[in-house]
Amino acid sequence: MNRYFQEVLDAHELIRCWLGDSSTHPDVCENLLARFSPAYSMVTPSGALLDYTTLNTFFRTQCGAKAGLQIEIEYMQVIAESDKGATVTYQECQIIPEQSSTLRFSTVVFELDHEGRVIWRHLHETSMPQT
Repeated sequence: MNRYFQEVLDAHELIRCWLGDSSTHPDVCENLLARFSPAYSMVTPSGALLDYTTLNTFFRTQCGAKAGLQIEIEYMQVIAESDKGATVTYQECQIIPEQSSTLRFSTVVFELDHEGRVIWRHLHETSMPQT
């Protein structure tokens, strides 16, 4: 599998574990946060701009906040790829028991660090209507 697609899947599995289960070991959060650039930025579905500090605070305070969370990733596509990283799009559905699911379209810019590790540099999420 394409390494950028694998990173999308792996990061979302960590997010699912961390947000969906309050008994998750803190190492999961550390592993998750290590995937993001210190220069990370994000545009949320509501249009807010977040940086790495805000992301860090969010994840550290949200263990188990979405009990039972399930995340489905579909339709991954590479938009551009170079020796320095890639831009990838995907569709994400979040399902929480007894709540309406959310669907979003995401575009992520990945960088490769000095060790060749895939790092999240920028993420833009757009809410999508459920069909």
